[in-house]
Amino acid sequence: MQKASVLLFLAWVCFLFYTGITLFTSGFLLTRLELTNHSSCQEPPGPGSLPPGSQGKPGACWMSSRFSRVVLVLIDALRFDFAQPQHSHAPGEPPVSLPFLGKLSSLKRILEIQPHHARLYRSQVDPPTTTMQRLKALTTGSLPTFIDAGSNFASHAIVEDNLIKQLTSAGRRVVFMGDDTWKDLFPGAFSKAFFFPSFNVRDLDTVDNGILEHLYPTMDSGEWDVLIAHFLGVDHCGHKHGPHHPEMAKKLSQMDQVIQGLVEHLENDTLLVVAGDHGMTMNGDHGGDSELEVSAALFLYSPTALFPSTPPEEPEVIPQVSLVPTLALLLGLPIPFGNIGEVMAEVFSGGEDSQPLSSALAQASALHLNAQQVSRFLHTYSAATENLQAKKLHQLQKLFSKASADYQWLLQRPKGAEATLPTVIAELQQFLRGARAMCIESWARFSLSFLLLHLLAAGIPVTTSGPFTVPWQAVSAWALMATQTFYSTGHQPVFPAIHWHAAFVGFPEGHGSCTWLPALLVGANTFASHLLFAVGCPLLLLWPFLCESQGFRKRQQSPGNEAEARVRPEEEEEPLMEMRLRDAPHHFYAALLQLGLKYLFILGVQILACTLAASILRRHLMVWKVFAPKFIFEAVGFIVSSVGLLLGIALVMRVDGAVSSWFRQLFLAQQR
Repeated sequence: MQKASVLLFLAWVCFLFYTGITLFTSGFLLTRLELTNHSSCQEPPGPGSLPPGSQGKPGACWMSSRFSRVVLVLIDALRFDFAQPQHSHAPGEPPVSLPFLGKLSSLKRILEIQPHHARLYRSQVDPPTTTMQRLKALTTGSLPTFIDAGSNFASHAIVEDNLIKQLTSAGRRVVFMGDDTWKDLFPGAFSKAFFFPSFNVRDLDTVDNGILEHLYPTMDSGEWDVLIAHFLGVDHCGHKHGPHHPEMAKKLSQMDQVIQGLVEHLENDTLLVVAGDHGMTMNGDHGGDSELEVSAALFLYSPTALFPSTPPEEPEVIPQVSLVPTLALLLGLPIPFGNIGEVMAEVFSGGEDSQPLSSALAQASALHLNAQQVSRFLHTYSAATENLQAKKLHQLQKLFSKASADYQWLLQRPKGAEATLPTVIAELQQFLRGARAMCIESWARFSLSFLLLHLLAAGIPVTTSGPFTVPWQAVSAWALMATQTFYSTGHQPVFPAIHWHAAFVGFPEGHGSCTWLPALLVGANTFASHLLFAVGCPLLLLWPFLCESQGFRKRQQSPGNEAEARVRPEEEEEPLMEMRLRDAPHHFYAALLQLGLKYLFILGVQILACTLAASILRRHLMVWKVFAPKFIFEAVGFIVSSVGLLLGIALVMRVDGAVSSWFRQLFLAQQR
């Protein structure tokens, strides 16, 4: 058997596994088709007239604009409890003292003094909770794919319709300052930009101080319509120290001063939005879907009254993507085409002096526009691909048709609207929430194609005869040792447990603008056990010789074997260990192939178990917390192990070729 034949056959088996993994991934990990359609003012989202007063006004599109300007302050990893106002504790109860509590005191003061001007929400984030995926959600209103988590190291331009594109298309001046991830996501979209490198999590102040250097001068210049400031200090402090460190209190206090200064600089036509893109764990990490990671803060403030009532005792929980359609309509822009978020209806009520009927009608108008846009997206998406579930899609379209008909009836008979409006609003909200739930569920469907290919690859015979057969228990033990080493070195198959600090081993000052090197260092740290044991797997060919040598020594040491030893003295001259490989070179490559197939089979059984668990429990509450990350780690581990195995076998073949050449030279020398 030739060397190339062995490597090519193993590579073909690996290809079968890779194909199966790809098919399963495409059917399981929140995969969807990214449409390039864009909303426009010239094309209403659906049939029927636009809301009253939306035509003929300056800046009007689908709905007349409520604000001319927006200041969006994105505080990376601003967990909800970082911003939650702290109430006085009951008598006799000890006060809760944590470094991050109560540091954003300006929010509490504004909510108490101007309750109709501000709101604090608990923003519910969709996993994965990595920055790039959250920025996609905050600008498109859709769900980024779960597999995109790896792209957090190297972002790519967003091709879907998004808020930034709608702003630039409308001629709005968008100024950005902060995290340079935005530079890759929206190349050339900003009228002015101040980008700062974002990956050095040991640096808590460079990005934030750079933003503060330009923030207030830019606001005072007036040369902007939308100002975006993305602060990173809180997130970096979490990664470096954790949320319970005194440094976290300092960073949050700094953010509190920023918010207070912005409120003082705002004009009446400007809306202030303070948002966290995600939360963080108790250790300061993020990426998964634990309660602390998916719970972020969202704060809205307007110098003029915006809300008809005072804030509730417990802040309302809203999906993070709800901010996208809300900002679009408040600014008089079309809602991005692929948005599946629901507008925050209460911000369209008209303030504290508005009449209940007019407030409810304004809310219904915003929800109806939103529902038309989502219905149009579902229709276009279902025509382009069959990912959406036909039965649920039909039910949703039927619900939307009824709600839309009821809304049009209200516009024609405004006198009887007061009693019917709550029902129409409830129907529209039911449609929007049902559409979002269907998209999440449909984009996480399981494909059985993987199982067929996997079983085909796993069914390849792996038994051959020869003197170098490695027993199954040895190969299994070797694979289990690789897994045990993964866990014993402090790793776990969940995103928050990734050792991000490994990106700075040997580079304490950071990597500048380089993204592939830190990704490589983190990957090498995470999957080192898989790689080392796979490369060393061909050493198991020595297992039979090791067993023979140990057994032979025991027979030699046994006092009852002297006579047998005299009868068979040739055993003393029998070559041992790797020297015997020269006696049967044609069996050597067959043994390498057999060993490689056995190792791939065991690794394949492991990933097959993960896919079965993920598919059977794909509707389980913990699917994105446990089963999806486990599958991703096993899949990447399998790829690393298979590549390492091929490298190890190629290396052994190279050494074998050198030894064979040496034997030939030695044999020729003896003949002379």
